[in-house]
Amino acid sequence: MLATDPLFEASALPISFTESFTAPLVRKLNTRRRSEARCAFFADDVLAMSRDGTRNGRSSQPWYHSLMISHLEGTVHSTHAGFLILSVGGVGYKVATTRETLASLKGAKSASLWTHLAVREDVLDLYGFNTEEELRFFDMLLTVPGIGPKSALAVLDIASIPTLRSAISAGNASYLTNVSGIGKKTAEKIVLELKDKVGAGVDSRSASLKGDEEALEAMRALGYSQTEARDALRKVPAEVEKSAQRLREALRILGS
Repeated sequence: MLATDPLFEASALPISFTESFTAPLVRKLNTRRRSEARCAFFADDVLAMSRDGTRNGRSSQPWYHSLMISHLEGTVHSTHAGFLILSVGGVGYKVATTRETLASLKGAKSASLWTHLAVREDVLDLYGFNTEEELRFFDMLLTVPGIGPKSALAVLDIASIPTLRSAISAGNASYLTNVSGIGKKTAEKIVLELKDKVGAGVDSRSASLKGDEEALEAMRALGYSQTEARDALRKVPAEVEKSAQRLREALRILGS
């Protein structure tokens, strides 16, 4: 059989179209036919997105591919408000992260972060975490309708994982609203979607949650900003439950 496909230059050489020979040609042909509608990032086998914002023929909301870059270890090039530049193999990665993570890396020469790559139509954003538990909770927040990566990071930025698990498991949307600063509708949505997913054994923290609400109100009355109060309360051990004790410990932390 003679090759007559336009992908080939004119040739009179006989070619045996076995499956091993035709399979890659079919893939190339499909890629060529779709080239006007699709663009590839890194490689066809990794990820492809259509220019008009659709994926696999469907209308596409922003979607996330966390497995492509799931961990980075390298040199801390610089830290900034909300993100750091991590140099890995001569490449500088901009990684968004929480204030707590940035504080832990202040002055550090190297860092090892669990990461999530969020892919939108025209944006690639990396989010980094000190622990795999933080990454998994971040991924779980992304399953809540209307919660994007920036919102999920903001949730992690204002409360510890155990505290968030406790509040969500207890159905305490008011805590998320009053202490964590999340909007009421968003807080209720998070509780509704994740209450049965966050795990059991967190009821023992319910007293400290109530203590945080009362302590936060008192600290704001003393002139501290909500961010300052949250950050201090986050550092108070859960074993300290009464609001007066949590307030005293938070004020000690702010004064140190």
